[in-house]
Amino acid sequence: MGLNVPQKAVADCDSRFRVLIAGRRMGKTWLAIRELARFARLPNRKILYIAPSYRMAKQIVWKDLKGRLSKVNWTKKVNESELTITLVNGSEIMLRSADNYDSIRGLGVDFVVFDEFADIDIETWTEVVRPALSDRNGHALFIGTPKGVGNWAKELYDRGQEGLDDWTSWQFTTLDGGNVTADEIESAKADLDTRTFRQEYMASFETYANNIYYNFNRSRLVDGFILGEKDVVHIGIDFNVSPLAAVCARWNGTHLQVFDNIEIYGSNTQEMCDEIKLRYPAHNIVAYPDASGGNRSTKGNTDHKILQMAGFEVKSPRRNPPVKDRINAVNASFENANGDTRLHISKKCKKLVECLEKQTYKGDTHQPDKNSGYDHMNDALGYLVHSLMPIKKPVDNDRTPDYYGAI
Repeated sequence: MGLNVPQKAVADCDSRFRVLIAGRRMGKTWLAIRELARFARLPNRKILYIAPSYRMAKQIVWKDLKGRLSKVNWTKKVNESELTITLVNGSEIMLRSADNYDSIRGLGVDFVVFDEFADIDIETWTEVVRPALSDRNGHALFIGTPKGVGNWAKELYDRGQEGLDDWTSWQFTTLDGGNVTADEIESAKADLDTRTFRQEYMASFETYANNIYYNFNRSRLVDGFILGEKDVVHIGIDFNVSPLAAVCARWNGTHLQVFDNIEIYGSNTQEMCDEIKLRYPAHNIVAYPDASGGNRSTKGNTDHKILQMAGFEVKSPRRNPPVKDRINAVNASFENANGDTRLHISKKCKKLVECLEKQTYKGDTHQPDKNSGYDHMNDALGYLVHSLMPIKKPVDNDRTPDYYGAI
């Protein structure tokens, strides 16, 4: 099977600097592997692949790259600790992380792939890699999903659209890649809010207001819920000495109704349990706490253990989901790309409403402000929502092109 249309457009272009902005599962990784091998086919070349982190570099391409190169008998030596492959023709393919870009300094590079480059500091390119290409007249391929109009990915994309200084750029949606079905795309609309769907699947450069929970507004508020005698109380909890924060909700399998919020300053987990039991003595409690509470000890017991000793059922992953995933799950629950709302807040939850309305990102970054005091209640809501209504990952059709026939 050959290249799909977007991949072929990029692969056939001979511009020195290429920028591919694409939706999830479009086939960016396979294109990256193909291009790494293509430039390494000439002898004694230095080829570089850069991801935002070491873990991403290893997880995204390492195994598949080794497999493809072995398949055509190009591999001479593999250094697992340094993520470097030496080919029989003397060329080297090196995987590196942008979070330690100083380790790249001093290299002369013939070709570099920046993967998910919108998540990488621009200094990795301007201060380290761009100079490394100069003496070899090296080439670069930037691939990734967009991260808003203020990110340097948009600047490079615009440069390619203007055709400046041997730059070319493309923008393809997830559907353009042919790896994800139209039905899966439609399903994603139910899981994601409109802005996130356009960014992640339609490869759109979205303008993000500084407010984190942009899909919340007071039209999502409802008057008092009536909690039935047999209703289970689902509670998201953020562990913090001051304050401890919790949100209490009713869940019917598709919709979440938050009817209470609890905030206790200068407190501990046992006091939070006591308060919950005072408010809801006759109800079964299911707690969705901060995953770190499985390790943090209070008087010999972990926070999770204290919840269990109070009679609560505890549902928590081994580690917290990425902050971005929690935020996206909350925004999508307020309104997904189909316009459906699965999360309502009681007017009684004044502190939660205040936090949703006022928590912002730091300056021009995607890092939530943790200094304003508005984060703990939102985190508690995020643990609850992400547990019950997580963002689903796209599923592809297992289409693995045989790129090496084209090299």
